[in-house]
Amino acid sequence: MNRASQIAIETHAPLFAEPRGDIRVSFEFFPPKSEPMAETLWRSIETLAPLRPRFVSVTYGAGGSTRERTHATVERIVKETDLTPAAHLTCVGATRAEIDAIAQSYWEAGVRHIVALRGDPPEQGTRYAPHPGGYANAAELVAGLKAVAPFEISVAAYPEIHPDSDCADSDLDNLLRKIDAGADRAISQFFFSADCFFRFRDKLAERRPGVELVPGILPVTNVATTRRFAGQCGAAIPDWLDRLFEGLDELPQARQLVAATVAGELCGQLYAGGVRHFHFYTLNRAELAYAICHLLGVRA
Repeated sequence: MNRASQIAIETHAPLFAEPRGDIRVSFEFFPPKSEPMAETLWRSIETLAPLRPRFVSVTYGAGGSTRERTHATVERIVKETDLTPAAHLTCVGATRAEIDAIAQSYWEAGVRHIVALRGDPPEQGTRYAPHPGGYANAAELVAGLKAVAPFEISVAAYPEIHPDSDCADSDLDNLLRKIDAGADRAISQFFFSADCFFRFRDKLAERRPGVELVPGILPVTNVATTRRFAGQCGAAIPDWLDRLFEGLDELPQARQLVAATVAGELCGQLYAGGVRHFHFYTLNRAELAYAICHLLGVRA
């Protein structure tokens, strides 16, 4: 071994050599459609709870299709765990009065954190249209929620631009309107390039210093499903991701290992760039999120 190679080995510490004590995490779940799915969800919550997440969020289906199930899941988290739940709420499919009533019921149930979103149309392929008498967009929803109660509010951010935006500048303007309306932080849509996130973070900091931006991390085991999600939110799927999962259709454990490696590497790059809070889209499965948190030094 030459001297240059030896110096490189001595000075480059392994990515996950030491547990970091300065990382916080949060997790996203979706409300279950059946009893077996409910059992899977609660096993996942029980597995991840010892990691002391900052909060756990529960999604809200397109057009308000999971309204009752979202509410029931959030209420159960409040009653049966010590976790801090964040209920997703959208503008779609309800009047202002109806949304305000839902928010008030959350407050009365002990929920203090809302993830406020514009929401997707009930039918894929159709364009979003505000409900007559409803909130027109997420900025209006944030302002309305703050008028109901002093909620902590998270909103969505899109490092690769929301599909309905005409350019990056207008997309950033929209995020700033949500912040100005009272949002406390922005959680990003998932992405696979740390540089993409950093560029977006820098642009946001130039326009509005001090805004908390949390990266959303989606561990991938099924590229086809991830591609479908990406098409809905404007995220790019790199070609190398397809190649990594080629030949693993019948090898679920190998897929898990590859997925953890990819997401762990991304989180390591983000950490090196100053990120200290990671939000994981769990798809109601705990194993991958738990493994990546373990790599990052977030342990029970």
